[in-house]
Amino acid sequence: MLPRNRHLAGMTQSHIRRMTWECDRLHGINLGQGVCDLPTPPEILRAAADAILADESAYSRFEGRDDLRRCIAAKAAEYNGLTATDPDENVVVTVGSTGAFCCALHSLFEPGDEILVFEPFYGYHVHTMRALGLVPVPVPLLPPRWELQPESLRAAANPRTRGILVNTPANPSGKVFRRADLEAVAECCQRHDLLALTDEIYEYIVYDRPHLSLASLPGMWERTVTVSGFSKTFSITGWRVGYAIAPAPLSRAIGLANDLFSICAPTPLQAGLARAMTRLEPRYYTELAVDYRRKRDRFCAALRAANLAPAVPEGAYYVLADATSLGGTDDIEAAMNLLHAKGIAAIPGSAFFQTPTAKPLLRFCFAKDWPVLEEACRRLEDR
Repeated sequence: MLPRNRHLAGMTQSHIRRMTWECDRLHGINLGQGVCDLPTPPEILRAAADAILADESAYSRFEGRDDLRRCIAAKAAEYNGLTATDPDENVVVTVGSTGAFCCALHSLFEPGDEILVFEPFYGYHVHTMRALGLVPVPVPLLPPRWELQPESLRAAANPRTRGILVNTPANPSGKVFRRADLEAVAECCQRHDLLALTDEIYEYIVYDRPHLSLASLPGMWERTVTVSGFSKTFSITGWRVGYAIAPAPLSRAIGLANDLFSICAPTPLQAGLARAMTRLEPRYYTELAVDYRRKRDRFCAALRAANLAPAVPEGAYYVLADATSLGGTDDIEAAMNLLHAKGIAAIPGSAFFQTPTAKPLLRFCFAKDWPVLEEACRRLEDR
């Protein structure tokens, strides 16, 4: 028998991949996988092309190009309220935000450490923890608004707990953590001397309240790793450029892991992003959220018409919907019923839960061009 890491034993391709393959086979509309089909801003494409044509092809420093780290630090101060961010000490550019997350786990935790994870959770977060020998401990959020109950958070913390993961805006629920939510997380971190990891990749896609970074709260800069990137904001999921922001002792450890596993993020793409970030007008970010809000409202209306009651998201571009009306013995069968009946792929909600749910749920992604989204809505509304 070939050797295999025991932490990967039993781990298979996700529901997301399997539904994508079946959707492709049936030539359906894929509202399952979180890949936005929207065009990349021309400024970013031109800037990256210029960097490639200028043959900026050598390795960058492992922590990233200076110009891009300066842009990230300036953005973190202005948008996220992380005014202490020093580009030379606190910013590490990585191969996607997933690379930042993985390097943080590798460098800051030991196998057997427990990390509290709010449920529903993004499967990549939990699978990566398990692959590294860490123990994700779910803290259920209360549907349909996915409310954080501080008593549940306090009850989950124990002497083996070493960290808390916050994903805001959240995949798959679309929850945007309120100040009171983050204050409960901060209190737990400070009471139990925990590290906090935040995944804020959807930070500009918010609808009903502004985005708030945990590291901006009193006493949290020193113990928080803020992870984000460019994939969702600029529709460049295949470029794989992200970053981590953290106090120097943490960022140095993350940088060492980044150097070990990746050496650096793609140099010409870093250059292109740095140049483009200085050229994009502020209205780009506000118009992004406005357009996604319109898509959210249109798609949620279609879900209601199809008797698939949505938990209306406050941010990101996903929505969880009640799939009871689709029949089937579980959410996987419900998803297949929808795909075969309407030609629309969604992800079974069990991919995002460890705790059993009261109702079968499906996750939809509405980050699509308007003609594709309208066709999906037409199919849902067609009786």
